[in-house]
Amino acid sequence: MSQKYVLAFDEGTSSCRSIVFDSDGTMKGVDQTEFTQFFPRPGLVEHDATEIWEKQIGTARAAIKKAGITADEIAAIGITNQRETIVVWDRKTGEPIHHAIVWQDRRTSEFTEKLKADGHEPDVQSRTGLVLDPYFSGSKLKWILDAVPGARERAGRGELAAGTIDCWLVWKLTNGAVHATDPSNACRTLLWNIHTGEWDESLLKLLDVPREILPNVVPSSAVIGESTVDLLGASIPIAGLVGDQQAALFGQLCTRDGMVKNTYGTGCFMLMHTGTTPKPSPSRMLTTVAWQIGDGPLEYALEGSVFIAGAAIQWLRDGLKIIKSAPEVNDLAGSVADTDGVMVVPAFAGLGAPYWDPNARGAVLGLTRGSTDAHIALATLRSLAYRSNDILQCMTKDSGIAIDSIRVDGGACASDLLMQFQADLLGVPVQRPVMTESTAAGAAYMAGLATGVWKDFEDLESHHEIDRVFEPGMNDGERKKLVHWWNKAIERTLDWMEDDS
Repeated sequence: MSQKYVLAFDEGTSSCRSIVFDSDGTMKGVDQTEFTQFFPRPGLVEHDATEIWEKQIGTARAAIKKAGITADEIAAIGITNQRETIVVWDRKTGEPIHHAIVWQDRRTSEFTEKLKADGHEPDVQSRTGLVLDPYFSGSKLKWILDAVPGARERAGRGELAAGTIDCWLVWKLTNGAVHATDPSNACRTLLWNIHTGEWDESLLKLLDVPREILPNVVPSSAVIGESTVDLLGASIPIAGLVGDQQAALFGQLCTRDGMVKNTYGTGCFMLMHTGTTPKPSPSRMLTTVAWQIGDGPLEYALEGSVFIAGAAIQWLRDGLKIIKSAPEVNDLAGSVADTDGVMVVPAFAGLGAPYWDPNARGAVLGLTRGSTDAHIALATLRSLAYRSNDILQCMTKDSGIAIDSIRVDGGACASDLLMQFQADLLGVPVQRPVMTESTAAGAAYMAGLATGVWKDFEDLESHHEIDRVFEPGMNDGERKKLVHWWNKAIERTLDWMEDDS
């Protein structure tokens, strides 16, 4: 029986999804389910890794059934995942010793701030491409080993395994036969050296993490093991591992240096492919591994994160209650020609790149008696484009690469109003694909490349369809004026919180 399908596991921060793709890159079966979010205290976010596994394998079975195929028709499994969330489990029983600690969790802020105050950040940044922040998984792993009685001793004896969610899913799929992650996930731990491609002894010592607990690092696109027959009805090669944002970059086929994608989700994540040499970022973008295809070289990217994007639209719905559903923002915002000077800075959780100010807070500025909910809606929608522009300007400056277009995905890219303003502000065309499930597609492409479903990048490109290209129509003078006012608004939000607040 010909194996022309690929199964993608798309394990996100709030839901598990599985998608079956055929050899044309078309989705044939999809299933999705949410899982529990645990908030033990303010600033703490946890997941039950066992629940994630059970729901992920459940959606896989359902997606295969919806596709009308059998498991022995599937050539490979590709996995993409929330990247910095960490799990520690018992190698013998396969049971987690603590809830997974999620990338949003801030419990290790004091520890990372101390490392920063002690002058470690420049060395850490030069080795990892990252800044010292609780966002990354290394300090969370240290916390679990310190907090769970006996964990550190058990880790030293080789009784425990640790990894990001991709690693956990591989372990469960192979019944513990494979303990592996890929460079796109390993590079987000603060423990892996992006230049040597190895776990870094000095970083392991700094964060007090034993090497014995960590997985092997394997290529993003390569057969690394097989699922056990009992899970899906056939033994299927696992051939793709890639963190969610890098998966979206690959799903958008940004495979050459200078190509950029922006994902408009709860937050915004922009990545620029920078080739086979890591580019340092004076603007404090993250220098990250994009992927490794087979035994080829590591490929790199610059990444900038906007913490609040689609979440700002949810605020209009749930907080201000000026819309009943997120898509309604387009009609409300489109009912006015301009914001009439209103600016919204959605710094509800501080500001990410390039400001990295956790004490910033959101603001609505420029209000007059004539301001309406429509002006606030339009200003909020435009804030996504302004924050994305902040990041792209830093990326082009740091990389020395001028871009000629940007590819977009994520829920908010469905807004023509937002995409047109984004093109106007960036001054380059914005390309929106027909299929905006770029993250799952990226995982599928990785797995399919490794197993011959697709021959090469050109083969993949032949299936990449563009829905619409938004051409910039704003003159330089108007663009500079808008950016001036945006920068002025940003200044008002910085360092707002104080220690005794």
